[in-house]
Amino acid sequence: MGGMERDGGLDRRAKDQRTLRKILSEFEAGFETLRPVWPAVAIFGSARLDPAHPFSRAACDVAAELSRAGFSIITGGGPGIMAAANHGANGGAGRSIGLNILLPREQAPNGFADLSLDFKYFFARKVMFIKYSCALVGMPGGYGTLDEIFEALTLVQTGKIHQFPVVLFGTGFWGGLFEWLRKQPLAEGMISEEDLALVHLTDRIDEVVDLVEREYARRQRERGPRAGDGRDMP
Repeated sequence: MGGMERDGGLDRRAKDQRTLRKILSEFEAGFETLRPVWPAVAIFGSARLDPAHPFSRAACDVAAELSRAGFSIITGGGPGIMAAANHGANGGAGRSIGLNILLPREQAPNGFADLSLDFKYFFARKVMFIKYSCALVGMPGGYGTLDEIFEALTLVQTGKIHQFPVVLFGTGFWGGLFEWLRKQPLAEGMISEEDLALVHLTDRIDEVVDLVEREYARRQRERGPRAGDGRDMP
């Protein structure tokens, strides 16, 4: 076979090369499309909630207030809390952005984003959330929301990205998780008090907006004009 690796007649190296080109195309499309979007806040949350659910209504209000404050909103582009946040963002000065993931069920573009991108690869999509956001708001959600929140916390904790606010909205929903972090990983020395302090819990929309604005202003003071147009993005 001339040294070729074959699997059922398929050249595996050629297959890997095609996969690499697909991955590269997603990164390229994301970078080119989102580069002008700054500053932005990523809002994560469940795809499975009805628009009338209190968590969905809260997400709509949080996004609306952040958008009025001049921040674009980036969501996963799907239904539930993502749709609510994109809807809320439509009324303000910021853009309403949806980064949709192609799944066999549950996920379809919600129609409220004025800028939408489709992704096949979760990891490429998650890079866009982090790279083009100056804060993260975690609304109540499931495995996907937990994955996105803890990846962001890990990247901040390890210094792989600039420190930015990670806000968990809904103390009744997130309080148990926060207590577990304190009673188990913290008590066992697996995380530090400084690591735990990276997470902010609140039920108040004005507190979310104040924290994001305050931290963004600090970023501008520390990094100068570069922070104003996103050129210091990781």
